[in-house]
Amino acid sequence: MIWFVHEEAFEHINCLTCANCCKNYSPRFKTTDIKRIAKLLQMKEGVFIETYLLLDADGDYVANAQPCPFLGDDNFCSIYEDRPSDCARFPYTDEDVIIKQQEITLKNATFCPAVYFVLEKLMEKK
Repeated sequence: MIWFVHEEAFEHINCLTCANCCKNYSPRFKTTDIKRIAKLLQMKEGVFIETYLLLDADGDYVANAQPCPFLGDDNFCSIYEDRPSDCARFPYTDEDVIIKQQEITLKNATFCPAVYFVLEKLMEKK
């Protein structure tokens, strides 16, 4: 059921017209993400971290600026093919995260039209 609503959301919503996730949200940059992106940018991992990341209160690496430093004026991501796994998975509306981590889902619905759409559709089907 959730999968179909997720698909329907993206039939109506074009992320490139919004990019609120990149403007309001920083993914976690996991070690594998850091290695991959640093290599892409031809930077040492430490230099990549110093240039683009900071440790948040949870001890996770996140972007040191908002909007994301890799977001272009055209709302395209300059590292899209190598983006962090959190970015690739966002907005999690096709995963059990939408139910298991309701606090995150509700937060995401405040700035992501796709999450809002999915929640509205799920409520209609009750």
